[in-house]
Amino acid sequence: MNHPSKENNYLSEHAELIRYSYRHWLLTELMPESSSEGGFAKRLFEADFAMVTHNTKSEPIFTYGNQKALELFEFDWQDFTCLPSKYSAEPVNQAERERLLAVVTKNGYIDHYEGIRLSKTGKRFVIKNAIVWNLIDQHQVYQGQAACFTQWHYL
Repeated sequence: MNHPSKENNYLSEHAELIRYSYRHWLLTELMPESSSEGGFAKRLFEADFAMVTHNTKSEPIFTYGNQKALELFEFDWQDFTCLPSKYSAEPVNQAERERLLAVVTKNGYIDHYEGIRLSKTGKRFVIKNAIVWNLIDQHQVYQGQAACFTQWHYL
């Protein structure tokens, strides 16, 4: 995928997958005041919360990171969307991350997740009250997982 921009409607198809899946699992809107699909995609990319997704590969790769997530993880779009998502956690915390993702896969979502993450330059930060959910399309086909969080602080 190319970097979200006006030219590609801020990846509105992927944003709609995020929106649909969030609504499916949590029975509420991710950003309630969004009306049009294109408007939602732009607002999602520019949101003041971090939003990431990864795909269904055996070692999932990030497929999306909004501006806030890219800033926090200190990546540009090209590098972030080539990164196996497990590398967002320290090796010592990867087992806990895998356990979390297994629970999400089984139950559809979790909320109030907390964990330590790493930026590209090695900065450690704690995320709090993250929501992690399965991405499913309108045919209920599993497409990966998503996470968003509004609370973090550097260690």
